[in-house]
Amino acid sequence: MIVTISMKALKLYSIFFIFISTFQLGFSANQAEEINWQDQVDQFFGKNVVGPIAGLLFWEIPGTHYYEDGSPVYLLSSSQVSQLTNQNKTEGIYTFDIGNLKAARLKEGRWELSPESPSLKIIHENFIKSPKIYLESQKINQVGFISIKQGFPLIVAWLLGGALFFTLRMRFVNLRLFKHAIDLVRGKHDSKDQKGEVTHFQALTTALSATVGLGNIAGVAIAIGMGGPGATFWIILVGFLGMSSKFTECVLGQKYRKIRKDGKIMGGAMHYLSDGLKDLNLKHLGGLLAGLFCFLCIGGSFGGGNAFQVVQSLDLIKSVFPVLQTYPWAYGLIMTTLVGLVIIGGIKGIANVASRIVPAMCAIYLLACIIILTMHVEAIPSALALILKSAFSFEAGFGGFLGILVIGVKRAVFSNEAGIGSAAIAHSAAKVTHPTEEGVVALLEPFIDTIVVCTMTALVIIITGVYEPSTFTSDPVEQSTLQGYIDENKGGALTSAAMASVIPWFPYLLSIAVFLFAFSTMISWSYYGERCWVWLFGDKSSIFYKLLFLISSFLGSVITATNVLEFSDLMILGMAFPNILGLFLLSNKVNKELIGYEKFIKYHKKI
Repeated sequence: MIVTISMKALKLYSIFFIFISTFQLGFSANQAEEINWQDQVDQFFGKNVVGPIAGLLFWEIPGTHYYEDGSPVYLLSSSQVSQLTNQNKTEGIYTFDIGNLKAARLKEGRWELSPESPSLKIIHENFIKSPKIYLESQKINQVGFISIKQGFPLIVAWLLGGALFFTLRMRFVNLRLFKHAIDLVRGKHDSKDQKGEVTHFQALTTALSATVGLGNIAGVAIAIGMGGPGATFWIILVGFLGMSSKFTECVLGQKYRKIRKDGKIMGGAMHYLSDGLKDLNLKHLGGLLAGLFCFLCIGGSFGGGNAFQVVQSLDLIKSVFPVLQTYPWAYGLIMTTLVGLVIIGGIKGIANVASRIVPAMCAIYLLACIIILTMHVEAIPSALALILKSAFSFEAGFGGFLGILVIGVKRAVFSNEAGIGSAAIAHSAAKVTHPTEEGVVALLEPFIDTIVVCTMTALVIIITGVYEPSTFTSDPVEQSTLQGYIDENKGGALTSAAMASVIPWFPYLLSIAVFLFAFSTMISWSYYGERCWVWLFGDKSSIFYKLLFLISSFLGSVITATNVLEFSDLMILGMAFPNILGLFLLSNKVNKELIGYEKFIKYHKKI
């Protein structure tokens, strides 16, 4: 076995390093020239791929619309236009006090001119009056904001509606069997007759490693920055409901898993979608949903579960280690090598690493949160009261309330992946005596990921007050920096600033946690994608998937084509459509399994 793994590793890394060498030579040769191929690819994906997919996933349900402040509108003189053009610092919409008024948007350092009068008319009809401000030491008049019409996205409603349905259908299993879930993870009810490859704890940490990550650090900060403290309440509520979604999909993952002669476990959403729906005389629908799920999962594993993790972690870590700004590829190479060493070993190797990393990274991050909260323990009750009050605030009208709700729901469902179906792949490999057993274990994931970790992050941000720059500091430069984090959705930087205000050396600790978060997410998603790849193309093709995964890891450190990465991230969200439809159709089977398991554990006095 050792020889086999070594040969696989040798072949994999030989091909990989040939690719890296070739790529790096080409990259270095063109470094002195302006490289625009990434922009071309980015524009293509943005227009032809990302746009249509995002339009479908985030289709706004009629009757749920509200208005939200968007880009600020500034009034500039000719000299201020010249200075701003040279600085390219602040994005937004500008009106020019130069002869005939013109409108323009400064975005990503580029001016997008809109000289036609209708553009000005739209600006002046839709902005909300606001006071004048100082911008980049130049007195510039902020005349308002663009009011953007927003609605409740289809994907969010789909995930939230599914979570609510499964909670009611399974009779609040997330509450009734919570204590039993803890006992199972502790190994209290383990037996020698259980069949599987990993323990309950290893399956839990493997699945958690894919969800507990930068979303808990950055996503919560973004939610509070955009929607205020009230968004935290909806994050917690969705996390609670998501526990039932995880339960449902992981029960089915166990029920329809296959144990091969070599002892390897084949399971996950693709299996219960194809085999489960076949049992309901929906063979063709099941095959279609399973194939769609696999395609989306593979694509998501390359981007959202891989390259995007490298991008996000690198952005935070290079602020602590500036050398990585010059040599980002070095970070990609290190991350790729470490990931490769783990994924070659399969689920057992991944589970072993995850079972050590996940508790460590959670401990590092939560320790920092606990220190800060302990130092401000007197402020916790008022912070909790503010969260509850803001969650149901109608000061900004019903639209303001709905906006806070949507922001909170978005961040929660994107954080814990409940309803996506990915966790069922990891949990299907667990040793169990009854399929429902692993579903009970799985419901702990959203609790830990969303209710515990996200809430701790939220309390730190609220107590420090970093989400309100004008209140947090009197320094105009620092105010501008923090507001930039909020406007540009740089949640990780905002969380780092909040913690650094109490623990000055925290950015170094955060860099370690971020690295571990990204690493653990990547190794888990490599397994998810590989299982789906094998389901589509066969076991012998697994080596090709692993090679592509490693290449994607490295490219994440050098490619800045955001739309390509966004495309992959959207594919992860898209997994919810076939998965939740299948869960809904198979919910009666899950309920029967739950009833049978509850009778079993009561008979054996395990509850």
